[in-house]
Amino acid sequence: LLLGCELTASTKSYTFQVDEEDDSDHILALSVVCLTDGAKDECNVVEVVGRNRENREIAVPVANLKLSCQPLLSLDNFKLHPPVTFRLAAGSGPVHLSGWHRIMHREDASFEEDDDLSEEDEEELPPILPAKK
Repeated sequence: LLLGCELTASTKSYTFQVDEEDDSDHILALSVVCLTDGAKDECNVVEVVGRNRENREIAVPVANLKLSCQPLLSLDNFKLHPPVTFRLAAGSGPVHLSGWHRIMHREDASFEEDDDLSEEDEEELPPILPAKK
């Protein structure tokens, strides 16, 4: 599923969350953050607000965009686990965020099989040789 949202001076945050009773695993990947039509030449700081392992809220800046020097930033599918909030910490935007949302049903374990090497594949790997001096 594709995700897209826009942060502006009037809409400074967007929260992506899933139903707490949903037993699927959700991955949200942020691909591109860019200034859109009407943006001023000012610093626009976008931060991600989530929870750490101790369940404390943390905010991490992921983009600092300015129309004259860096209007777009590719985040190479920066993966997040919902719930997560995108916030315009500085600037007036508009800033457009795009990415994708993947739902993995827990009954579907096929994604784990692709990552593991079978025993036959491990035996076919060449031995590691010492580096030459």
